[in-house]
Amino acid sequence: MSIDATPDVLAGLDAWRDLPAAQQPEWPDRAALEEAVSTLATYPPLVFAGECDILRDRLADAAQGRAFVLQGGDCAETFAGATADSIRDRIKTILQMAAVLTYGASTPVVKLGRMAGQYAKPRSQNTETRGGVTLPAYRGDMVNDFEFTEEARRPDPNRLVRAYNASSATLNLVRAFTQGGFADLRRVHDWNRGFVANPANARYERLAMEIDRAMKFMAACGADFEAMHSVEFYSSHEALLLDYERPLTRIDSRTGLPYDVSAHFVWVGERTRDLDGAHVDFVSRIRNPIGVKLGPTADPDNVLQLIDRVDPHREPGRLTFITRMGAGKVRDVLPTIVEKITASGARPTWICDPMHGNTFESASGYKTRRFDDVVDEVRGFFEVHQELQTVPGGIHIELTGTDVTECLGGAGAIDDGDLHQRYETLCDPRLNQQQGLELAFLVAEMLTQRS
Repeated sequence: MSIDATPDVLAGLDAWRDLPAAQQPEWPDRAALEEAVSTLATYPPLVFAGECDILRDRLADAAQGRAFVLQGGDCAETFAGATADSIRDRIKTILQMAAVLTYGASTPVVKLGRMAGQYAKPRSQNTETRGGVTLPAYRGDMVNDFEFTEEARRPDPNRLVRAYNASSATLNLVRAFTQGGFADLRRVHDWNRGFVANPANARYERLAMEIDRAMKFMAACGADFEAMHSVEFYSSHEALLLDYERPLTRIDSRTGLPYDVSAHFVWVGERTRDLDGAHVDFVSRIRNPIGVKLGPTADPDNVLQLIDRVDPHREPGRLTFITRMGAGKVRDVLPTIVEKITASGARPTWICDPMHGNTFESASGYKTRRFDDVVDEVRGFFEVHQELQTVPGGIHIELTGTDVTECLGGAGAIDDGDLHQRYETLCDPRLNQQQGLELAFLVAEMLTQRS
């Protein structure tokens, strides 16, 4: 892949600079920012254009019901969390969930991590006040530090380079885990047998036994388990900080087309999907598969215009809509959007984010979510698509690989009094490892009923 680009292509890639760009930090040192951006522009790609093209094909399959997408990972990655154990545990949880979903869907599961780049977060307010002291809001480790001091909260462009290095290290380990035998289907299935052995998860034992019989059947038939020794795994994050995404955009030497090589898949969030904004303009010019988050206030006509901007040629796998409606609204709001887009002839991949529309503050003051609300939104998502005879293409989950106590409920029956025990997130609450697996079994049941 060449890092050289023709002047006309570069001019187009920089058109966003003349447009309003929401949720960008106020960098206090412009010279330091320019140095960080220049440094990033010299660094090797984190992913390759050909990998992005393969993922686009996989997402096209999901749009047609020939695959199912599992997108999962941290709400916001931290530099401190870029450790071997933390990365291993997240990968392990996603692999366990994917194995269950593969059986339920009877199709391949596209494994898409919210990792190796999810270091920046949009915020509702630019500042945070504690005890009469007001400081800049924490915008993720790519921008500033969570510690509530003036120095820690000052946006630091050098963190853009640190984010690249942490992402590079994460991807190196992800590739080792997914290609070196750790992801072997037999090993993953053994982990899941341990999950259902817990009496709290006994209701999922039947499905686990069905998977076990399927595994034994494949072995008896001489199935090539070596082909299941490794898996495809793709990276994704919100394309929020354009000062990070732009220098990591390169021209593919095969095609002469631009790719954002910071990740295989990038998405535009609910707060940055303005048709006339910098983010939509930027993603419309790169060749990666693109996601767009849609909340309950999304206007169907506006969504159609987004399709025209980002996917004017209606290319299979190019555009994914990640809906985040809330359990109480998904059945009322989603049908109109799906109907209008389907009637237009567009065929995006539909993914359900059941996390962001179900966040609230508990009585004890913790930002949390109810596991039952998460499940109900996924169920509503499936019901809408079944009614409209369209395809529910996947789920998008904020999760971790450890037993944190951040979301209420699940088989472990976490309640408000438990949240303080291991509330570790710096932004939004995540499903813990047990809740993630429980969700996978429940979604597998929904997929089995669909088929």
